[in-house]
Amino acid sequence: MGSLSGILQRPLTTAAAVAIAAVSADLPDKLPPPKSSDPCFSSAQLNTSPSTSHEFKSWVSGISVSNFSNFSFATRFRVPVPNTKYLLPSLSLPSSRFSSFSSSIASPALLTSYQSAELAKAPKATDYINPGPSPPPDVLYRWHLPEPNAYKVSGDSDCSSAKSRTVVVLLGWLGAKQKHLKRYADWYTSRGFHAITFTFPMSEILSYQVGGKAEQDIDSLVNHLAGWLEEEHGKNLVFHTFSNTGWLTYGVILEKFQKQDQSLIGRIRGCIVDSAPVAAPDPRVWASGFSAAFLKKHSVATRSSVILNESGSEVLVDTKNIVEPTPAVTEAALLVVLEKFFEVVLNLPKVNRRLSDVLGLLSVEQPKCPQLYIYSSADRVIPVESVESFIEEQRKSGREVRACNFVSTPHVDHYRNDPNLYTSQLTNFLEDCVLTCCKNSSK
Repeated sequence: MGSLSGILQRPLTTAAAVAIAAVSADLPDKLPPPKSSDPCFSSAQLNTSPSTSHEFKSWVSGISVSNFSNFSFATRFRVPVPNTKYLLPSLSLPSSRFSSFSSSIASPALLTSYQSAELAKAPKATDYINPGPSPPPDVLYRWHLPEPNAYKVSGDSDCSSAKSRTVVVLLGWLGAKQKHLKRYADWYTSRGFHAITFTFPMSEILSYQVGGKAEQDIDSLVNHLAGWLEEEHGKNLVFHTFSNTGWLTYGVILEKFQKQDQSLIGRIRGCIVDSAPVAAPDPRVWASGFSAAFLKKHSVATRSSVILNESGSEVLVDTKNIVEPTPAVTEAALLVVLEKFFEVVLNLPKVNRRLSDVLGLLSVEQPKCPQLYIYSSADRVIPVESVESFIEEQRKSGREVRACNFVSTPHVDHYRNDPNLYTSQLTNFLEDCVLTCCKNSSK
């Protein structure tokens, strides 16, 4: 199948017009900004400053056929090189020079210097140096080192060693950027884990083609992870995926691990699935996901649901009386356009076959590691029935599965709404299923 950019032009131009109308209809002042003291992360309420609002409006107003058909990106991923003194060049370089610089980053010499870094050892405070100017915010993936004092907090040498030999790979949702995943990465690094955050530019999804740039980017990540695992025995991976986009990315990674080296699958110690899965190419799910990505905080998918008892007061006890927010007329129209579009795209032979291969692997050939599912009955993108059905199938197949229903929280927004419950689920899962030597260690 050729690039989807051509197929996308007509329906997505229509969808974009509806999206613009939706944003115009739902004025920002109707959505109060989050409190600055809120200790958790929100995919739906990231930026509330006037400058950010201007950037959003500029992005929406820039949607056109030419925008969708002329996306071009240099290979801009940062290969982390811990404990070295290589400085990043000025970010004001012309695009042609930046492209050549990107190639030099991926050179064998620099990769070799990275692979020789002793990441398995607990780093000292003196090991952390200023690498110079920060990398571009839209890199494909970024490595986050453990905090220096994290090992002192754990108070157990075996536990510290196990954590320092574990990388948590965070795979972002549709439209996620590096800044969106940083809060999750910070939680892991504060507890002694390495973390890698991986995101797709929206343009790569819109212009997807089988075996194209999106999958080449996953190849880069897979090769990086394989190189780190092969340095020495005892290094392991934990995957933390978000929405169906992150979960499908995980499936492609598993597929590539199987082809490259079957033993790599055995190095996966656990998988955390946030707001997923739907194990079928459902046009409604894809339409809801793209609508939420286009409209961001203006989408009904980002708003919490409430549960009312008979007297009409709010209560969080079960799912029988969930009151869901109603989408604006313009958002409803956008959903109709997108659903009709994906009814066509998801049935294209090559796309359908590729999705079926990945979904089949995730359904019946996942690693025999423990799984944790974090979801919500109020999720407007991923139906709760699909998640619970998949969980039941995994349990029947003999997998060790844990699950937590947050009941009323929006799509990929469980951490912001209940950070204590979210982090307690992660902590218990990691201690009981992934790092058993840390079970009795203090946090």
